[in-house]
Amino acid sequence: MGKHIVWVACLLFVVIGIFWYMSTQDPDRRQSLEPAVPKASKKRVEIPRDKVIDFGKLKSEGSEELNALMEERKAPYGIDKSIDMVVKSDESIRVGDRTVRMEKILQDLKLQRGEILEGDVDTGTVGEDGNDYGVRVVQPGDNIWNIHFQLLKDYYNHKGIEVSPLADEPDPRGRSSGVGKILKFSENMVHIYNMRDKRLETNLDQIYPLSKVVIYNMTHIFALLDRIDYEAVHRIEFDGDTLWLPAEQ
Repeated sequence: MGKHIVWVACLLFVVIGIFWYMSTQDPDRRQSLEPAVPKASKKRVEIPRDKVIDFGKLKSEGSEELNALMEERKAPYGIDKSIDMVVKSDESIRVGDRTVRMEKILQDLKLQRGEILEGDVDTGTVGEDGNDYGVRVVQPGDNIWNIHFQLLKDYYNHKGIEVSPLADEPDPRGRSSGVGKILKFSENMVHIYNMRDKRLETNLDQIYPLSKVVIYNMTHIFALLDRIDYEAVHRIEFDGDTLWLPAEQ
């Protein structure tokens, strides 16, 4: 009986010693010995609502904030009717039930030109590039020439210059006017995006209502227009690739 009591006492002593030893160890070390719990996979971040410019909400009731934002962005360029939306590269555009990120469009443009894409490897994003992009949603009866011409008239009207509706017509000998040369050159600075198929269009003549948008790099387009003296527009030359502006007097 006495030996049994001694054995139990010894066992109890050993258990107490083990608990005391464990309590004196570094908690960080104890934690490192615990089985690792796999981290939850990173969820894809959804596009915030305030990053989507919805064409359907423009001019509609209850969208005062969006309309005010568009007016604010258009103001520095002096445009109104010729462009529907002015968006940033880290935003998205929505037409009907189709939404496309501007980043996607810009990446497609770079790939088309054979440029190297730069961006965040983890997210696949390029971020905000500082440029403004004008978006015109194609409507029934639109054609690319008239869309360009309307933008040009909008721009000059803001400067107090009235552009004749016939300013883009060739002269009696069939030679392009100065305005016509600007419009022809601007075709190299505009892109058409198919919202339905989510791809760039290379045929500028085939544009369909409410399924395609015309996209301008506003920073580049207006940097060009700001350099043109309208009084000397008839002296502009265009060789099919390069627009030659008259030298400043």
